[in-house]
Amino acid sequence: LRGRAEVVAIDAPHPLPAGAEDDSEGDDPPRGWWFSGPGTFEAGEAAAAPAGLEESLSAVAAALAEHGPFDGLLGFSQGAALAAMVCALRARGDPRFPVAFAVLVAGFASRAPAHGHFYREPIALPTLHIVGDTDAVIAAPLSRELAQCFVEPVVLTHPGGHFIPAAAAQKKAYLEFLERFCPGQGQ
Repeated sequence: LRGRAEVVAIDAPHPLPAGAEDDSEGDDPPRGWWFSGPGTFEAGEAAAAPAGLEESLSAVAAALAEHGPFDGLLGFSQGAALAAMVCALRARGDPRFPVAFAVLVAGFASRAPAHGHFYREPIALPTLHIVGDTDAVIAAPLSRELAQCFVEPVVLTHPGGHFIPAAAAQKKAYLEFLERFCPGQGQ
């Protein structure tokens, strides 16, 4: 996206307990947007008492206010699930989240009953959903299910796993999607 978009990273507010996830880089400790159990997270779990989501939504709202304005969101894995929730709130008129679109990579709809309200109505915000056919972390059907929660989602599949694909075909699809929001502009 060089020359087409500026990307600002927002860290999830909740550190994961030591050993909860491999940190191959050794830099920052792994973080999460919410927990399905005490210090744990599983995408497919229908957590009875998920914890931490409100703090995460507040952190995203604060980052948008402090560093914005932003045109859209890019979320990966649990971050894509959170971005989808932000889209739902935005589509309902929540002024904390002034974004026009989202790119959701390896996303999923939370199974927690407490989060069900995010998906009850179709989410009317433009989205590009990136689905890895061989994703062993967030299975492709979970990402496709999330896409069905949106009005007219654009779905891009790739043969790989749990990563943001960057081959020429995917780059072209990203740029075509972004062109809808910034036609003919370099930023």
